[in-house]
Amino acid sequence: MMEPMPGSFLVKCNVALTAVFVATSIVAAVTFTSPWKTIGVVVSLGCFTVGIVAFLWGYWTAVQRSRADNISVAALYFLVDNCAPQSVARLMNSALGIQVVVAVATAISRTTTDGRAGSTLAFGVLAPMMGLGLNGLWGATFGTFAPRQFGDSPEVPLQEPASGQD
Repeated sequence: MMEPMPGSFLVKCNVALTAVFVATSIVAAVTFTSPWKTIGVVVSLGCFTVGIVAFLWGYWTAVQRSRADNISVAALYFLVDNCAPQSVARLMNSALGIQVVVAVATAISRTTTDGRAGSTLAFGVLAPMMGLGLNGLWGATFGTFAPRQFGDSPEVPLQEPASGQD
């Protein structure tokens, strides 16, 4: 029996929540009626909330791991540099890309808002925070990073104690 891939729950959550966001955003943009506009706002804010929680959790986990691992921001949030298996990186980054495209497309799809300022569709631009946060959480929890090098490094000059740098 095949073992499930580490972090598959996060990948599945990202894909499922992205599908819900895409569906509700498109319906809200096309119909632009009261119940769907409200549903679109609630889903966008829900995705944003999931993203903030995941981002903070992932950041905290990455800070703990950074004592032993050399973690780059690009690897953490975009799963590059062999941080994640190709299949995970492709799914997670595709979900993030879809979130961005749908958020921007639906936000600009209504140039008129029935005479009132603003559009509820603009809340959609908050949703890609979910993709960033879940990428960061996956990377911080399950990602592979090079070990931190201690000692002399040609990249960072040695600092004298008098420099005041830690």
